[in-house]
Amino acid sequence: MPSTVTTAAGTFTAEIDGPDDGPLVLFLHGYPQSRHTWRAQQPALAAEGWRTVAIDQRGYSPGARPDPSEPANYHVDALVGDVIAVAAALGHGETQPFHLVGHDWGGAVAWLVADRHPAALASLCVLSRPHPRAFRAALEADADGQRHRSRHHKAFHDPDTARLLLEDDARRLRRGLVDNGVPAANAEAYLSVLNDPAALEAALAWYRSAGTVSALDAADIVVPTLYLWGDHDQSVGRAAAEGTGVHVRAPYRFVEVPDGGHFLTDDHPSVVTDALLAHLAAYRT
Repeated sequence: MPSTVTTAAGTFTAEIDGPDDGPLVLFLHGYPQSRHTWRAQQPALAAEGWRTVAIDQRGYSPGARPDPSEPANYHVDALVGDVIAVAAALGHGETQPFHLVGHDWGGAVAWLVADRHPAALASLCVLSRPHPRAFRAALEADADGQRHRSRHHKAFHDPDTARLLLEDDARRLRRGLVDNGVPAANAEAYLSVLNDPAALEAALAWYRSAGTVSALDAADIVVPTLYLWGDHDQSVGRAAAEGTGVHVRAPYRFVEVPDGGHFLTDDHPSVVTDALLAHLAAYRT
């Protein structure tokens, strides 16, 4: 059974592993995934003494699912606030910094947390999602066909999207995962959360509330950062990935994963785990 973390915003479903007194690593999943994204990383880190917490984020957790028809409920300010609140509930913050890891939308939130609350973080690790300014630059220049890569963002504003994705036993949602290198068993774990109209509407509300992901902004990051990108990522092109380092004014490591897709924890889990362990060891507090 999963655990929970309760904050003023609600109760977040979570997978927790590792010693209670270990340094905290907080994991943020992307779309269309869940806390299960980190199934390979959590036990490996726990074995090295890290306390690992992977939450189902706002809307994905039934206990933290405000009305998705109200945009303010899923504004990025609320998403960033959730991270700080969850960390605080676990005894961490500026007086006891934690390590933050995010993928896809969770990566976008992680960049914003690092921008707005740098003193709360001991280190940052982001998978796939480039720094917001690197992403915007690639989108504006249409480098590597970034506009086409991001075309699904606009589609998610269609109010009929959730119904279409879930019809025929979530055939489209499942196919979108499996066709992008996610093993069938892993896809089923994600669908155990998202194969629910209320959860999927809330997940899509992240996109609708943002208007466009390119509108997100962050200043240069001053937290030690690891960035991983697969050279077969269908959502993020090379220009955005390689442009990310310009926006980090702290120790920075860029790991390009050969043959890696968008879902790196699914198609290259050991590469992610090894890179993350090395990164965390360098900034262990």
